[in-house]
Amino acid sequence: MTIFHGMNITASALTAQRLRMDVISANMANADTTRGRMVDGQWEPYRRKMVVMEPNSSSFATQLDKAMGRSSESSQGVKIRNIVEDQTPYKLAYQPEHPDANDDGYVLLPNVDPLKEMIDLMGTTRSYEANVTTFDAHKNMLLKALEIGR
Repeated sequence: MTIFHGMNITASALTAQRLRMDVISANMANADTTRGRMVDGQWEPYRRKMVVMEPNSSSFATQLDKAMGRSSESSQGVKIRNIVEDQTPYKLAYQPEHPDANDDGYVLLPNVDPLKEMIDLMGTTRSYEANVTTFDAHKNMLLKALEIGR
């Protein structure tokens, strides 16, 4: 472990939160996209995407491993496991004038809920800001340590 270990962990959290913001932005941009991809010769709407992160490094199991002297990979920072598609069903809206309407006049709409996306974005933004504050505090502590060493 180096003196920059804490900064590296915080930097990984910043990177992860930035990716979450990008995915949320893509979801919001495609909230009305009825032609996301072709499946079996027909267009499917855009499907909401979600970021899946590795388990939290502050979990009980990780802390127990540390206390017992065993190494734990999850304490090396925030890691993104995958970006997955939300499998909730599409919305169905009656819009007979829409070019993608079926014979009954219904259109499949994306499973993106703008309100849910905005709430996720607010949480992600606050987490990002908290990590920036942590990074700055760590940087300032290192600078003060250098000043003491003069």
